[in-house]
Amino acid sequence: MQIVENAGAAINSGREGVESLVQWFALNQKGLLIGLVVAAGIVFLMLGIRRAGTWLVGGDPDCQRWRGVIGRVLEKTTIAFMVAAALDMVATYTAVPARIERLVDILFTIAFAFQGAIWARELILGVVARKAGEDPAETTVGNALSVIRVLISVALFAIATLVILDNIGVNVTALIAGFGIGGIAIGLAAQGIFSDLFAALAILFDKPFRRGDTIQFDQTTGTVQRIGLKTTRLISITGEQVVMANTKLLEREIHNYAGGRTRRASLPFGLIYQTPIEKLEKVMPIVKAAVESRKGCTLVRCAMLGFGASSIDFELLFDCRGTDANKIASDRTAVALSVMRAFEEHDLQFAYPTQTTFTAAPDGTMIMPYASVQPVVALDQAKPGKPATT
Repeated sequence: MQIVENAGAAINSGREGVESLVQWFALNQKGLLIGLVVAAGIVFLMLGIRRAGTWLVGGDPDCQRWRGVIGRVLEKTTIAFMVAAALDMVATYTAVPARIERLVDILFTIAFAFQGAIWARELILGVVARKAGEDPAETTVGNALSVIRVLISVALFAIATLVILDNIGVNVTALIAGFGIGGIAIGLAAQGIFSDLFAALAILFDKPFRRGDTIQFDQTTGTVQRIGLKTTRLISITGEQVVMANTKLLEREIHNYAGGRTRRASLPFGLIYQTPIEKLEKVMPIVKAAVESRKGCTLVRCAMLGFGASSIDFELLFDCRGTDANKIASDRTAVALSVMRAFEEHDLQFAYPTQTTFTAAPDGTMIMPYASVQPVVALDQAKPGKPATT
């Protein structure tokens, strides 16, 4: 008998629930219809935005421009977020029960928090890839992309989790403090690793050099082979591999020979003191013609530096178009040969280290140390009764 009564009560309760649900639909037909239409419009709009993001990424797959970055963000819009937004819109236009409305709000908060984390992650990674401006497989981004993605994902999703917990009424103060203490401990333990990692990212963004550039720091000159998370590897001009920590490398003065379009060459030389002033005045135009005879070389200046111990010193500066070290050496050699050829034609003599001794006559006058030119008698032609040839 009791079982029959319980079954009857259950049937009556179910009947009342169905009647209340039907009554709720009847009272909220207009609001429910508006909510469904708006929700469908939002879903279709978001699908269209995601489709547009895919189209933008297709036109810029390497994210070299902002269209690729924005497209990468829009493409990551999830279906779960669309559904949560649609349900929240329906609950807004209809008088749903308080418990259902609270549940919908919680679902929307969770979906929005995680979707925001995904958008922020893709935006940051897209900006990093755009800043690299090269093939990710050959840059610091390619080497550090996995680590960067993990660090960014952990940080953003941790923030999203805290936002969700705070919105559902959980006290997150102690949790934030715990995260802070844990972050400090990890930072102190891996201080060296993180410093080199951030130095690698500094190389990426500031671009003091790239893979394949020839650089010089301290007494080392080499070509950059690989920029890693902790170290940068170079192949020196003598052939061995040089490994340098990123942090230590950035602390030094770096000469990048791959930068610029020209290289300046210096060619100092000296002329003998016996050179007449008239010929010294012709040195500058003679040197200019010799430099400009080489294609790609431009004279900067040729000026007298001073009076040396055994020469009148000059400095020749000229620019060589290009950055290839072999071509610059060839241009320098060609210019030097042209200058030597021109000086030979104009009887301009290069000086070499000498030491001259001056003597004085009994009356105190100085005797020049230069030998005077005397007639030379050809002994083989000198015969009695016949003048010798000179």
